[in-house]
Amino acid sequence: MSNLLHGPVLNVHALSNYSFGTKDVKMEKDTSVADRLARMKQNYMKEGMRKCVEGILLVQEHNHPHVLMLQIGNTFCKLPGGRLKPGEDEIEGLKRKLSSKLAPASASVPPDWQIGECVAVWWRPNFETLMYPYCPPHITKPKECKKMFVVHLAERQHFAVPKNYKLLAVPLFELYDNVQRYGPVISSIPQQLSRFAINSIN
Repeated sequence: MSNLLHGPVLNVHALSNYSFGTKDVKMEKDTSVADRLARMKQNYMKEGMRKCVEGILLVQEHNHPHVLMLQIGNTFCKLPGGRLKPGEDEIEGLKRKLSSKLAPASASVPPDWQIGECVAVWWRPNFETLMYPYCPPHITKPKECKKMFVVHLAERQHFAVPKNYKLLAVPLFELYDNVQRYGPVISSIPQQLSRFAINSIN
């Protein structure tokens, strides 16, 4: 197998290396997709295109990579991350968002998140739910740009998740081609990671 590995190496540690706790509830700003799009429209009028960053955090179980995702309610899953402040650096913004969603509230020093390369850029041409992995040629003013970065996890780490979220480890094989359950962005993660040599460390 080793002679088949190619591309940049991604070291992935066992899920059992990590510990998990909770922290205070972090309410979502929107209760529905329609609310979210309406708020996006308001913000667009004030600040222009929405810029978002998300982290792909990998662990492994049974030597297969799993992606850490936040679940809200019983169905909706998302990657940790969120909207950048106007003028905020992408890497610093992602570190801030990861700490907000995943770091213990009691931590006096935020974790030293190791942000890797950007593996995907998605565009929202209009105030609609659909996003595309390219900006359509007739769109001169896209409404949102979302960048996804690999996050290299330390060998051991403690995560604390707001009580109204669940942190799930979802295997790549469940995400692949599963647009119905996860949407086009998250279900494309296996393809985005396919150029990495994923090294499972037990």
